[in-house]
Amino acid sequence: MLIRYGYDIELEFAHPASVITLMEVHPTRRGDIRMESPLLVLPLTTVEPFFDGFGNRCRRIAAPAGRIALHLEGFIWDSGVADSVNWAAQALPVSALPPDVLPFLLASRYCETDLLSEFAWSNFGHFANGWTRVQAVCDFVNRRLKFSYPTACSLRTASLALQERVGVCRDFAHLAVTLCRCLNIPARYCNGYLGDIGVPPDPAPMDFNAWFEAYLEGRWYTFDARHNQPRIGRILVARGRDAADVAMITSFGPHALTRFSVLTEETHSDPCLSPAPKETRSASFDSPLYPEHALASGAMK
Repeated sequence: MLIRYGYDIELEFAHPASVITLMEVHPTRRGDIRMESPLLVLPLTTVEPFFDGFGNRCRRIAAPAGRIALHLEGFIWDSGVADSVNWAAQALPVSALPPDVLPFLLASRYCETDLLSEFAWSNFGHFANGWTRVQAVCDFVNRRLKFSYPTACSLRTASLALQERVGVCRDFAHLAVTLCRCLNIPARYCNGYLGDIGVPPDPAPMDFNAWFEAYLEGRWYTFDARHNQPRIGRILVARGRDAADVAMITSFGPHALTRFSVLTEETHSDPCLSPAPKETRSASFDSPLYPEHALASGAMK
C-alpha cells in the first residue's frame, strides 16, 4: 500500500540562528519511497545535509531573523503488515551481545537505569527473559501512564513519568526503554510517522510518534508501550538512545513555533505531489501544546 507523509512547519526567530532538523525518512526506508518533494525552506537560505552518529539523516539550516517555513511531502510503499510478533524470542546474555548493541543497555539523558533498576527487577524479574518480559513492561507502562498532551514536558524523564503517571508517547517510550535496559535487554528509542491505519481514527491533531525497539535473539523488534498493539504503516525517521539524541528541531537560539502540521495517511491515488497540508497548530516552545518530538536540546535554553 501507499502512504502519503509530510510536514508543514513555520518557526519565528528574533535573531539569526542555526537550526538542526531531524525529520527525514530513515536510510533504512529510503528505498521504499516512491516520490518525495525536495525540502522546501523559505526564505531561501543555506541548508546542509549530514548524518549523525546514529546514522540518521539531518540538516543544518541557517535561519534568518523572522519567519522560516519548512515543507516536505512524499509517498512511500509499505507492506501493510503489522509489527512482527515473536513470543519465542529470547534475550541474549550481555556476554553474547554485539559490541554495537551494548550502548543501548546504558543510562542516557531521559533513561535513568540507576534509579529504576531495583523497581524493574522486583516487578518484572519473574517473567520469562525475552519477548514475554518486554511485553510485560509494555503492559505495565500502558496501564501506568495516562496519555495527556496538555501535560507534555521536555524535562520529564522515565523516573518522573513513573511517579507522575502521565505523559505523551515519548514518555511511554522512555519508561519502557529504561525498564528494559535495567533488565539487561538492549532498547533504543525511535520516532517517526504513524497514521491511523487499521485502527479507529484519532481526533487529535496529527503528530510524529515515538516507539522503541528491543534486541532479542540477534535482531531488533518493534514495541509500542503507548498503543500496546502491533500497528501498520510505521515510517521510521530516527533512532537513538532517547529523545535527546533525535530531537526533530534543535535551535541554537530562542524561537517560537507558529505553524505545525504533520501528515501521514494511506492513499490510493497516484503519487503526485499535492498542496501543503492545511491543518495547523500554533504554540511557543514553552507551551504544553508544543509538539512532543519537536523539542530542542539544552542548547536552546
